[in-house]
Amino acid sequence: MNQGNRIPGAPIIDHVGIAVNSLQEAVPRWSAILGQPPSGEETVPSEGIRATFFGEGSGRIELLAPLTPESPIARFLDRRGPGIHHVCVCVDDLEVALAEAEAAGAEAIPPRIRVGAGDARIAFLHPRSLKGVLLEMREDPEGG
Repeated sequence: MNQGNRIPGAPIIDHVGIAVNSLQEAVPRWSAILGQPPSGEETVPSEGIRATFFGEGSGRIELLAPLTPESPIARFLDRRGPGIHHVCVCVDDLEVALAEAEAAGAEAIPPRIRVGAGDARIAFLHPRSLKGVLLEMREDPEGG
């Protein structure tokens, strides 16, 4: 990933995931507020979502809508309503980052490693590991 002027060792926020009931309803409002159209949309069957991103590179906003009433995003929406779902950080090596997180007491959500949006390898750390924050770790599929 392009690290620009980042401080060595500082985490890079890849994106913030926001749960919405409907992309069809949410995208026009977000587009108007951000002054830009989404940069892409895709279905991620492994997560049971339809996702769209605003922006490119690090610092994106991801809108997540459920594909089925049984998906994790649908359950989140039922419990909490629309809003911030997770924060995603970039990692160079997902296996190493996940092992280090688990050694520090974090709990990975099964399956530990999976394929997410953009064909990136991802892992999620359970919110009870981080005082209520769901953390996604994303390995750049292009390795850089």
